[in-house]
Amino acid sequence: MDQFPVQIRRQRFADLDPVVAYRLWALRSEVFVVEQGAAYLDLDGGDTESGTWHLWCADDAGMPVATLRVLDDDGGWRVGRVATARSARGRGLAAAMMREVVATASDRTIVLDAQTQLRDWYAAFGFVVTGAEYADEDGIPHVPMRREAGSS
Repeated sequence: MDQFPVQIRRQRFADLDPVVAYRLWALRSEVFVVEQGAAYLDLDGGDTESGTWHLWCADDAGMPVATLRVLDDDGGWRVGRVATARSARGRGLAAAMMREVVATASDRTIVLDAQTQLRDWYAAFGFVVTGAEYADEDGIPHVPMRREAGSS
């Protein structure tokens, strides 16, 4: 796949084309279930909530190669399901999406549960660790992180 300019799409569930929605969930399964061996219920109902945003980047054919979701979290936001296709890694797509979230949420606190090896990556966006490391149900180490509203 050739290099392509980063164009971030931001949509609610109801605005997603059905093929794109399918590809977003297939991408998440490819990364989390197949690559990382995390057999969990990805379709947890959060994707369809009215306050949820789906951010994604497409390849030159218009199909998703990177995605994340933002859930409404009592006035703040919760970022999760950050995934990039193996073929599109190293292009800064996830970082571009995170910058978009941070820029859009200037007046909101953002929380996430980071895989521990990505703690420093999230810290570059202003997130700080707020609790002890824990292993999720698949044994993958995570840390809770938070970015306060108005942080720069």
